[in-house]
Amino acid sequence: MISIAPNLLRALFRRVYFVNGTAYAGKSTLVRTLAEKHRGIMCGENYHDALTDLTDAAHQPNLRYFDTMSGWQEFISRTPEAYAAWIEGVSREAADLELLLLIHLSQMNRPVFVDTNIPLDMLHEIAGDHNVLVMLAPQSMSVDRFFDRSDPEKQFLLQKIGEAPDPEAAMANFRACLERLNSPEQYAIFENSGFPVYVRTDTSTPEEAVAFAESVFGLTGEQTTSKEATP
Repeated sequence: MISIAPNLLRALFRRVYFVNGTAYAGKSTLVRTLAEKHRGIMCGENYHDALTDLTDAAHQPNLRYFDTMSGWQEFISRTPEAYAAWIEGVSREAADLELLLLIHLSQMNRPVFVDTNIPLDMLHEIAGDHNVLVMLAPQSMSVDRFFDRSDPEKQFLLQKIGEAPDPEAAMANFRACLERLNSPEQYAIFENSGFPVYVRTDTSTPEEAVAFAESVFGLTGEQTTSKEATP
């Protein structure tokens, strides 16, 4: 197994800022806003897709699942346990692609803001104490508003659920998958990760999230180690 010593990656990533967390917490908006405001590089959701063509089913079976599945009805009908295991597998396989890209981008002499799914244990190894922010949204927000976004991937998935033999049962099953990913247990893992945590509420604003992130990342002065902010 080829590996890179974590201290070397920490040194390279001193101006790379990672944002992880639950769905609908505002990660994409935050990363985009910080990159624009601080003249940085934005690595948006699934930015690792740029290198997916390098993968194969033997080495990255989770990333290549769409090539091996029988069809979209298989995808939406998996059990919550199988879905959660796949998401975890994708995160770890995609982390390799993210690292390849970030090693390159970190040399651009600009801050890099990353919407990432790199596992928390790996982030502890490769990132500084003030280079990671966890963003959380309540389970009801992460699950109930999952399809509120207009991005093509979510709308395509909603279409496939509607094409199922029993659309209501398919939607109930997929909601159960989302609830598993955003369960209280998973929420607690993020909350107790040791990284600063920002909690989105119904009254939160993007400006508040940006200010908190800038404080965590040391972009506007004093850094913070606060574990939670509830605006």
